[in-house]
Amino acid sequence: MADFSLSRSRIGILLFSVLFFLGLLVLRLVDIQAVQAHTYAVRAANEMSTISVMPALRGSITDINGVEFARSVSAINVVVDQTLISDPTKFAEIAAPILSMKSADVAKLVTGKRRWNLVARNVTPATWVSLKNAFAAYNQGLGRKDISKRLFGFYPERGYTREYPSGDLIGSLVGFVNQAGVGATGLESSLNTMLTGVEGKYSYANGYGAEIPGSQQELVTAKTGTTVRLTIDRDVQWVASQAISDAVKASHAISGTVIVMDPRTGQILAHATAPTFDPNNTKNVSLALMRNPSVQDVYEPGSTGKIVTMSAALEENKITPTTTFNVPDSIKVSRRTFRDHEHHSVEQLTPTGILAISSNVGAIKVGETLSNSTLYGYLKKFGVGANTGSGLPGESQGVLPDVANWSGTTAPTVAFGQGYSVTAMQATSIFATIANDGVRVSPTVIAGTSDSDGHFTPSSTRDGVRVVSSATAAELRLMMESVVSANGTAPEAAIPGYRVAGKTGTAQRVDETCHCYRGYTASFIGFAPADKPRYVISVTIQGPQGIHWGGTLGGPVFKKVMSFVLESRHVSPTNTKFIPYPLNGSQVAKMQSVAVGALKGKH
Repeated sequence: MADFSLSRSRIGILLFSVLFFLGLLVLRLVDIQAVQAHTYAVRAANEMSTISVMPALRGSITDINGVEFARSVSAINVVVDQTLISDPTKFAEIAAPILSMKSADVAKLVTGKRRWNLVARNVTPATWVSLKNAFAAYNQGLGRKDISKRLFGFYPERGYTREYPSGDLIGSLVGFVNQAGVGATGLESSLNTMLTGVEGKYSYANGYGAEIPGSQQELVTAKTGTTVRLTIDRDVQWVASQAISDAVKASHAISGTVIVMDPRTGQILAHATAPTFDPNNTKNVSLALMRNPSVQDVYEPGSTGKIVTMSAALEENKITPTTTFNVPDSIKVSRRTFRDHEHHSVEQLTPTGILAISSNVGAIKVGETLSNSTLYGYLKKFGVGANTGSGLPGESQGVLPDVANWSGTTAPTVAFGQGYSVTAMQATSIFATIANDGVRVSPTVIAGTSDSDGHFTPSSTRDGVRVVSSATAAELRLMMESVVSANGTAPEAAIPGYRVAGKTGTAQRVDETCHCYRGYTASFIGFAPADKPRYVISVTIQGPQGIHWGGTLGGPVFKKVMSFVLESRHVSPTNTKFIPYPLNGSQVAKMQSVAVGALKGKH
């Protein structure tokens, strides 16, 4: 009986132990499959899969009509695991022709003990397919006996490369991105944060370091960068580029710039420079050629600066368009003698005549009606010595000496457009202010942006700042029409059927190598139709050889570009009649005589 009781006790202990261990097992299973299921799943996934970056598409840069100037296209970086390359020489023999590389270079890149090494950057998807197929064919041809000689261990890293479909058409404005995909110059640089997308993440099952096809799983969706729509019209840009390129070559000049602007909105329709560069191929391009001369290069404007002097004198009621001045061919101010570009006897010229023949002495006489501080104040109002607000990278403020530092010869020098420096964009803005009834609107090249979903947001309308009255601007526009007449310095800029106003400039050019005047800056800036301006075009040519007059060199470029703009924008020919202001004293007397005769006739 005792033995039986002992057996039952042992059985009970054994049963309890079994149940206890079974309970522990159940608890462990619950812990693994329920409580810590996610943790173990992640650990298993990490052991079997790899998380990689999914590159984001960079936003495009387009013209006003959506034509792409810069876009991102699919590309592949070819990388290798050097430890898996069994025969580097044979590998290079197959890969080099497809990758357009030297066999020795490929062999060197695939030899070693690195688990990751870049062989070729940004190859096209078609090139990658050709490479993969070439090795597949080679391996298949070996058969089963030579399986150890098969070549593998190269993989694709997918991404994007930047492409510029228009080539060098607008390189200085758009700029380019470097090999890391970061904007290096131009708008690509200044708008880099906006254009750059947000990288995504994906996981894939790996087999000996390679992605197993079909195992990819997106974890974080890549977000495309913002697309930027410019105010530039590609067709206008093409005409402007051709025109300035031809002019620079014909005059053997250092460089040239054309800017086309809508004075009412500040929008830039064309921004052409010569010489320029192709953003698709920047390997051997100098840093100087990558600059944007329209906002980075400064120059003394010369006679185009006389517009500011005339505006100030008109606005301050110091002159009228028909006031007469006795203008010799030279004048001494302080210790310096200033001269006109041609010898002539003393002439009685009106401010209109002074502009028409571009008399430096006449401009000095008009400037003498103003105090230094007043002239300086108008230069500042027109934007000289300040950023235009264009938003373009590297923009210079120009150079305007503080009025407190003016010497006895500064004011007369400034009166005819030397002694201070502007950019081509600033000079264009000055004339746009006159064209826009005396209101200055900051220039811009950005029409708007589109987000990753394609929703377009137009840029904010730019507020205008009044510089001179609409009456002064209207008088000056009529005065400037005489510049383009047969009696002016730029008849080459006239466009049949349209009234055109403008001003030539032929300025001494500062040479930075000697810090002296050497050579010239030739320019012409004008607008049309003069009675109701729609567009302003500036032409600036630096360092022309031989003939260097602004009207002769810049006038024809203006005419070619403006004619295309007016026609393509369906601007009707001018219907109003041009009645010019008198250019000299005799014409003033004649006008007064006619007026008196008309008055007597009424009585």
